[in-house]
Amino acid sequence: MSGYVGILVSDPWLQNQFTQVELRSLKTHFMSMRRESGKLTVGDLASRMSRLKVVGENLSEQERADFIADLYPDLNDEVDFEFFLKVYLKLHAHASARTGSPAKNSSAFLKAATTTLLHTISESEKASYVAHINNYLAQDGFLNKYLPINPSSNDLFEIVKDGVLLCKLINVAVPGTIDERAINTKRVLNPWERNENHTLCLNSAKAIGCTVVNIGTQDFIEGRRHLVLGLISQIIKIQLLADLNLKKTPQLVELVDDSKDVEELMSLPPEKILLRWMNFQLRKSSYKKIVTNFSSDVKDAEAYAYLLNVLAPEHSNPSTLAVKDPLQRAKLVLEHADRMGCKRYLTAKDIVDGSPNLNLAFVAHIFQHRNGLSTQTKQISFLETLPDDAQVSREERVFRFWINSLGNSTYIDNVFEDLRNGWILLETLDKMSPGIVNWKVANKPPIKLPFKKVENCNQVVKIGKQLKFSLVNIAGNDIVQGNKKLILAYLWQLMRYNILQLLKNLRFHSHGKEITDVDILRWANTKVSNCGNQSRMDSFKDKSLSDGIFFLELLSAVQPRSVNWSLVTKGVTDEQKKMNGTYIISIARKLGCSIFLLPEDITEVNQKMILTLTASIMYWFLKQPVEEKPSATSDSENGSQLETISNSTIDDSASESSVE
Repeated sequence: MSGYVGILVSDPWLQNQFTQVELRSLKTHFMSMRRESGKLTVGDLASRMSRLKVVGENLSEQERADFIADLYPDLNDEVDFEFFLKVYLKLHAHASARTGSPAKNSSAFLKAATTTLLHTISESEKASYVAHINNYLAQDGFLNKYLPINPSSNDLFEIVKDGVLLCKLINVAVPGTIDERAINTKRVLNPWERNENHTLCLNSAKAIGCTVVNIGTQDFIEGRRHLVLGLISQIIKIQLLADLNLKKTPQLVELVDDSKDVEELMSLPPEKILLRWMNFQLRKSSYKKIVTNFSSDVKDAEAYAYLLNVLAPEHSNPSTLAVKDPLQRAKLVLEHADRMGCKRYLTAKDIVDGSPNLNLAFVAHIFQHRNGLSTQTKQISFLETLPDDAQVSREERVFRFWINSLGNSTYIDNVFEDLRNGWILLETLDKMSPGIVNWKVANKPPIKLPFKKVENCNQVVKIGKQLKFSLVNIAGNDIVQGNKKLILAYLWQLMRYNILQLLKNLRFHSHGKEITDVDILRWANTKVSNCGNQSRMDSFKDKSLSDGIFFLELLSAVQPRSVNWSLVTKGVTDEQKKMNGTYIISIARKLGCSIFLLPEDITEVNQKMILTLTASIMYWFLKQPVEEKPSATSDSENGSQLETISNSTIDDSASESSVE
């Protein structure tokens, strides 16, 4: 992998304009364009580039043609990949100038939501994140030889190159995400083992809600600082905001007046809840303004002074509000926080500079240390009247993280609220089946008129029917109204369609054969039995799967070195089953499977998640080059086996995937 970017692009300047993942994606677009007519000329670019974001959306075909003709008069010249990249960058800069958005060095068809740092880094943020890592990972047995990291050096970017630190940091943010038995922790790792750790890290980061659409394992190996810090920033933010929900902190119900408001509060993203909490506490003081962000609204440090006086009056200093200089006030605020024993990694300058990431982290630390909410509130009784459907909550989480992993234009915090205008669903459908959305009749956010949202959602339902989803009694208005059951039913079928299409495109594109659930079931059973194992999966709801042994044997069949059998339990007790489930998920992610299920989905045999797990393992295996496949079964044998299955008369009873 280390030479991959260089193989794609020999020009060093071009290598620096794109990440590894961006280059791969652009290469895919380029090859697709060239396949349409056997070659690609300068004159073809204006029409063929319509499918690229920014370039395609903000310039008409005629505008693209005129711009290209001015630069390259000979339209019959054949285009190679490097020439294509140069034209793309120039068109992108032209389109960005037209729309007033900042031109970026690298492609914006891949959303750069992974980082607010772009291609420069903030030394203050780096120092803050290093301090956080030093604090939370100080006792780690493997990392203690590298810690503490010097915040003024670039040691952080060297230490992350083996992947261990980032995996451990993910487990600090969301404990139990990665089974640490799956992390390669030898003192000296070979390139393969390092790559496995980075793959495990990226797939696990996606599974806790990070956006990593433009980061590849090569970026860690090369120590691309803005991408490394961008991911660390997201992981730390998830950790710091983990308690900002009613499940972890039921006292937050004090912020609202009735049960209707409680439901609204539950749908808010954690940073909005943090702002609401801050303003709730500030109303107890004489501070009259409303804080709407963690940047310009807190730069003068006044809001902080009032907030800390409300929460910890015993540590207040009268001169904090008396001083006129914001920097001096910020210093006094931080002294107040120190006297409270509150963790903080920002400086007074970071406050007055309005650093949004560091100010959000500061307020989150204050909330964690002393939230000032009552533990004896009558309003908590509201929570008892609200439905507590753990399964709905788990499925919502899976679909939310999956959609966010696709790199859509907007990050969603709640599928029941954020999909109601239909736009993100249309974007997702277009990714699953390019060209299927009629964008001419789609309404782009912000959408104020309700009927415009219904129009979008009607198209969502219409396309679902085109794709043969089971959509009995589902109308566009059900999505607009936030009908949880119907939205989950639609999203499950969309996710299932996606993985089946990936498999179809991988092996059967030339034959046009569809892959079914039964194909996946039989493939998995064949792989396991070919290795001499007795385990078998009768369906995706087979209760014997709860011990995890079948999936461990399947993973071992597709990659013999992946499972350390000395770490596997017998899967008899609930605890043993959960240990196996956690190990399975981490091994699959380490191989390269992008999966979003929890160990409970395996131990409870959630048939939908069992199907996605099996299909993801199958997709990973079939994607491997023939010479790299660890199995004795040849590629052609796999192909003929699946063709036989696909030609047979079967139904989809294995997963009961239709939802009515």
